[in-house]
Amino acid sequence: MKTIQQYAQIIENEIAKLNLDKSPLGLYAPIRYALEAGGKRLRPVLALAVADAIAGNCEVAMNQALAVEMFHNFTLLHDDVMDKADVRRGRPSVHKKYNESTAILSGDAMLTLATQLAVKDCDTSTLRPVLHMFNTTAMEVYEGQQYDMDFESRNDVSIDEYMEMIRLKTSVLLGCACGLGAIMAGAVPGVVKAMYAYGEKLGLSFQLKDDWLDTYGKPETFGKPVGGDILNEKKTWLLINAISEDCDGIIAGVLGKEMAPEKKIATVREVYDRLGLSERCRALELRYAAEAVKCLDDAQLSAVPRKFFEDLALNSVNRDK
Repeated sequence: MKTIQQYAQIIENEIAKLNLDKSPLGLYAPIRYALEAGGKRLRPVLALAVADAIAGNCEVAMNQALAVEMFHNFTLLHDDVMDKADVRRGRPSVHKKYNESTAILSGDAMLTLATQLAVKDCDTSTLRPVLHMFNTTAMEVYEGQQYDMDFESRNDVSIDEYMEMIRLKTSVLLGCACGLGAIMAGAVPGVVKAMYAYGEKLGLSFQLKDDWLDTYGKPETFGKPVGGDILNEKKTWLLINAISEDCDGIIAGVLGKEMAPEKKIATVREVYDRLGLSERCRALELRYAAEAVKCLDDAQLSAVPRKFFEDLALNSVNRDK
């Protein structure tokens, strides 16, 4: 097994080799720009690490690792347009650097490129399960995004609804990355299922951490301004709980009202603090990370690979970006 940083560097090297310096530049340059922004590369790292843990060779899942990273960045291009987000990973988002039409079209191209990569070098034993997992995951991600959009106009979203939304929008792609790595490594169905479940639980912890960081993180490390979810009244775990538990009506008095951004963030955060939501959110992150580790019991991993995935789950809840 390699380190997370080594797997990430392998992905960076492979991304640099992608044939994106071609015409029309208006289509491909934004794709290159989006991919070169970096990020944690967690999804492709998972695909490579799972393949390495099972087959002793991460290269067997290289194209599938690139596929999930390409797909993930495609969703970010479109999400930024829908959310009117001007900054991504500390840089202007694609629709701000270019324009909305370019972001949409280049995003469409990224989806097709991701599908091409997903099936590249598959044989008769892997093509069907890879395509099924990839396409099923893609549809679930779209469903999650729609739920997220639907929640914008609702103040009665339940925690159960929210957890299902983030499972679809975020977690299933981490599960897919692990599952694709296992399939390409020749794992039996039970191991594929266990590694998928690990990624899915990790994704729940990961998204809850993102919720927390958007309110309590530091902009210089988080990569974008803190408080954006509050300003956009995004239904996060924090806000949903605050809406239901704020007996003083402060949250109800803020939602839908015009306020100075700094004041709105401070007001909502004070309610979060009073209700102890920061600590409770952190505890839930840890719970899902522990559940991810529990899934490894059925993955038939040796000690070193198991420790790798245990450490990865713990590190995901201790990150600052």
